[in-house]
Amino acid sequence: MSRLFGTDGVRGLANSELTPELAFRLGRAATYRFGRDYRRPVFYIGRDTRISGEMLEAALAAGICSAGGEAVLCGVVPTPAVAFLARKHGAQAGVVISASHNPFPDNGIKFFAGSGYKLPDATEDELDKLVQAAEDTMPRPTAEHVGVIRHHHDLLKEYVEYALATVDTSFAGLKIVVDCANGAAYEAAPAVLRRLGAEVVVINDQPNGVNINRDAGSTHLEGLQQAVVVHGADLGIAHDGDADRCLAVDETGAVVDGDQIMVVCALEMLRQGKLADNTLVATVMSNLGLHQALRKAGGRVTVTPVGDRYVLEAMLTHGYGLGGEQSGHIIFSEHSTTGDGLVTALQLIAAKVRAGRKLSELAALMTRFPQVLVNVRVKNKAGWQENEAIAATIAAAIAAAERELGEDGRVLVRPSGTEPLIRVMAEGPSQPELEALVERVAAVISSELGR
Repeated sequence: MSRLFGTDGVRGLANSELTPELAFRLGRAATYRFGRDYRRPVFYIGRDTRISGEMLEAALAAGICSAGGEAVLCGVVPTPAVAFLARKHGAQAGVVISASHNPFPDNGIKFFAGSGYKLPDATEDELDKLVQAAEDTMPRPTAEHVGVIRHHHDLLKEYVEYALATVDTSFAGLKIVVDCANGAAYEAAPAVLRRLGAEVVVINDQPNGVNINRDAGSTHLEGLQQAVVVHGADLGIAHDGDADRCLAVDETGAVVDGDQIMVVCALEMLRQGKLADNTLVATVMSNLGLHQALRKAGGRVTVTPVGDRYVLEAMLTHGYGLGGEQSGHIIFSEHSTTGDGLVTALQLIAAKVRAGRKLSELAALMTRFPQVLVNVRVKNKAGWQENEAIAATIAAAIAAAERELGEDGRVLVRPSGTEPLIRVMAEGPSQPELEALVERVAAVISSELGR
């Protein structure tokens, strides 16, 4: 059978692929796995605002109780809040029911260890085997040993206080528009910004179960851009459905992406002497402009494969303090064990306040090079690197990029982690040259592997 866990937990169409029965089995398996060293393992569970969330929460909690565990239901809270609360209260694990930026029919279940970090692959593999076993032989305690469920949405207040403590700067005098994506940030984000003194205009904070991420949040920035201009705001902040990401909009309505946010925060940390080893961690998809901006300021960039787990791995291995992705999934290791959209927003705004400059001016410290990305749908992406025609074309494209674009250009080819796609990306100062390079590589891949 195929592996249940993908790059970010177990995901699928709710009640079809991700069923209550599967959630129940995941709850039992997790309780058995984490209960080896504890008589009654405790799980902190949070969810986003999807209509299927309560159904899956009930099934997951029932599975935990059937195996003798304790389920603490936090209700609708950001993903990073679950990681924080599980760690703070000494739980054996945290569980998030969310499909992040996906449309509302999808949902997902992902686990955090009691440390607040995502589970390693080996632990996910153990859970996978338990869930997919032909027969469920895990214990079913009875009488007083049956598990219990506790409801504690009030714990959101603890997360709000934690987020507030990550900055020591007043936001008084700032007008900020925050787009909550009708998702998990709709209570916490406005509350924190107001507590810090900002005048806050809130949009997309009326979740109804089916409007999460719909023309809202970090994947649909048009509404936020318009709102910032209409309200004459100093900036706008956009979260995704589970609030582990953050993108921004400057006072002119221009988008400030994850790379630019990392540059602004990294340069401020450099100035304060707080950027460990003067190093920022970014993935291969981050813009060349990010590298140039750090190098110009005396810093450097460590590059990882795509995925926040690789970013975090590099940060933990080498003790780096800041890393993230262009998508706005950013980790400040001084404060968080995972990407936290609200903490990211606070660090960005605090950097702007300390600099005493407009966000557009700070974002301009990074020159964003044009990027051309083409997704080539293939029959099977397995073994694509061994295809001689593709390898030769990629080598020729890389050589052409070095010849035509010099140090200011590159070509990157990689498979999608979740779909039958090969992604071809070129970056450099000349849009027409980039398009020609990408088309050349994509055409060969399509010819060799396309459907």
